[in-house]
Amino acid sequence: MHVSIRPFGNSRGIVIPKPLLQQLGLEDQADLTVENGAIVIRKPIDSPRAGWAQAAQALAQAGDDGLAMGEFGNEDDEDLTW
Repeated sequence: MHVSIRPFGNSRGIVIPKPLLQQLGLEDQADLTVENGAIVIRKPIDSPRAGWAQAAQALAQAGDDGLAMGEFGNEDDEDLTW
């Protein structure tokens, strides 16, 4: 499919047809890279730790943020310099 490159403010851009966006499952954001001389558009991947901060806050507010295994140390901890 050929598309025109058009002026877009100080940049230039293309319009991606809606059927292509639907095929990829893209709505509001995309991951854009250049690979082997080609522009590659992918569905963005969530950060592996996305939502962890909010989940930790929710646990703390619920009072459920205690240590799972209790307090313990390693034999050589006193030799460590912090």
